[in-house]
Amino acid sequence: MANIVITGSTQGIGFGLATAFADLGHNVVICGRDSAALDSALSALAKSKGKSFGRQCDISQPGELQALWDFSIDTLGPIDIWINNAGFARTTEKIIDYSIDDVEKMVNTNLKGTLYALQIAVKGMLTQGQGKIFNILGGGSNGEYFPGMGIYGSTKRGLDYVTDALVKELQETPLIIGKVRPGMVVTEAIIREIQEDPDNFHKNRKMMNILSDSVDTVCPYLAERMLMCQKSGSKISWLTGGKISWRMLSALFKAPEDKFPEVSAQSTS
Repeated sequence: MANIVITGSTQGIGFGLATAFADLGHNVVICGRDSAALDSALSALAKSKGKSFGRQCDISQPGELQALWDFSIDTLGPIDIWINNAGFARTTEKIIDYSIDDVEKMVNTNLKGTLYALQIAVKGMLTQGQGKIFNILGGGSNGEYFPGMGIYGSTKRGLDYVTDALVKELQETPLIIGKVRPGMVVTEAIIREIQEDPDNFHKNRKMMNILSDSVDTVCPYLAERMLMCQKSGSKISWLTGGKISWRMLSALFKAPEDKFPEVSAQSTS
């Protein structure tokens, strides 16, 4: 069984991945900044076959990341997979309208925090002689523009470059570095952003229903692919071009399922 560490894993995609791995019998360490959310996530994971452990961690703080690595090694032993999932998103404003606080949170978490995590995980895995590291990429990481995502997308675009650079820098080592593109997943963060800008959501609701998927649908697929991955530089994608084309075609003949029923209910109440 594999030993797996996932940052930002008390909810959303991170928690979905932790659940998928634990359901397969693997051991996971989850982390998050909020102690109550961490306790709740661990309680839910206790029902799975694998063992689960947790630690509070703010990934924008290098010392806390090092403590997370040390805790994971002491608790599980050698780490087989480290997943950089933690992130902070604000996607409802133009670049010039974001507060300094939001800009700093996105840059410090999504880019600087992930860089710190990579440094710690890579050094640790080189010492132990093996390991896989996956970076979860979000909207904008491929350079495509989305309204409101100028800053968030820039941090993810930077992370895409960092991942490519790391693959080349570590090509003579046994480490495996990969990218994961989960597509549009309905998470607590997505719902929050929709509620902050409902007009934009209603303008794009049909397309979001066509392209989005639930955490429970996406994460088991991604978890299995990460376990199977044996080549550094691999790209694991859920929402492929072929899948998008098929969904767009199908939507011409059948209305897509409403993936955001709670938002729709609020708008009609």
